[in-house]
Amino acid sequence: MSNEITYKKSGVDIEEGDRFISLITPMVKRTFRPEVLTDIGSFSGLFKLDMTRYREPVLVSGTDGVGTKLKIAFMMDRHTTIGIDLVAMCVNDILTSGAEPLFFLDYFATGKLKTGKAIEVISGIVNGCEEAGCSLIGGETAEMPGFYSENEYDLSGFAVGVVDKEKIIDGANIKEGDVIIGLASSGLHSNGYSLVRKVFFDLNKFDVDTSIPELGMTLGEELLKPTRIYVQAFTALRDNLEIKGMTHITGGGIPGNLMRILPERVIANIKIGSWPVPPIFDLIEKMGNIPDKEMKKTFNMGIGYSIVVSEGVSRSAISLLNNTGYRAFIIGGIEKGGKDVRYS
Repeated sequence: MSNEITYKKSGVDIEEGDRFISLITPMVKRTFRPEVLTDIGSFSGLFKLDMTRYREPVLVSGTDGVGTKLKIAFMMDRHTTIGIDLVAMCVNDILTSGAEPLFFLDYFATGKLKTGKAIEVISGIVNGCEEAGCSLIGGETAEMPGFYSENEYDLSGFAVGVVDKEKIIDGANIKEGDVIIGLASSGLHSNGYSLVRKVFFDLNKFDVDTSIPELGMTLGEELLKPTRIYVQAFTALRDNLEIKGMTHITGGGIPGNLMRILPERVIANIKIGSWPVPPIFDLIEKMGNIPDKEMKKTFNMGIGYSIVVSEGVSRSAISLLNNTGYRAFIIGGIEKGGKDVRYS
């Protein structure tokens, strides 16, 4: 009968969801490590840890999203890189403990499933997983009409890694005289976008298509640059020298995140001018009349990840990182004091 109510008529198309899974399965399988035991579409993902590689394995987990950077993707109708951000935000976090990322799961929720757009998102997640060396072993696609608008979606990610207990990196061995190495970010990464949108779109009435001479591209292209993944940087160092501490520079900036790994009685002294600050940060500060202190505690300011090593191996570390494709700088040192992060 024409007046019958179905799930599809209420806004949820199960058949379209099934078609979406069948279309993404080949690309997702590209990420599978040998330890993956299940196929896409199972109720759960199974991963057999190779116990011969570890004496006392510890699983390390993390979850995150990409915040209102999604709004930029919606405004540009460009969705192929936002999945890289999702993977980066999760794997960079668990990496700080010295964990090798093993597998990843995603949650994709939308008002109406549009397969083409969703495939673009998943393609970014697949690319991020391939760069991080982890398997995309499962996820959830939720069609929620009336909760999200038809043309918007939300993303969450979940990463699990492993590290031998004796090799956990937690900052406990950081001491006076150690050196802080900063690895360049690709730009804003995935933090501070509520302030960024306020400055550019609300206050200055810019558009994502506005060409910005200082950036050498449109504003949207700059804001949508994907977050850097630092797994290969860690891999380049771990077998060659001792890493004493690592931080993923997200919300809170360099000060807020370095504080999380500092032992008592030491200060992290960050040297102003020791790395090039990308022009996007100067533009935000100027256009929004934002105080310098606010900038430093909100944005990464051009450093997406930091690594603390002893002074004796710092030059070797810089060389290894540069050779692996990461721009790295000595951005400060550890001094005696009362657990603080200072600039000089």
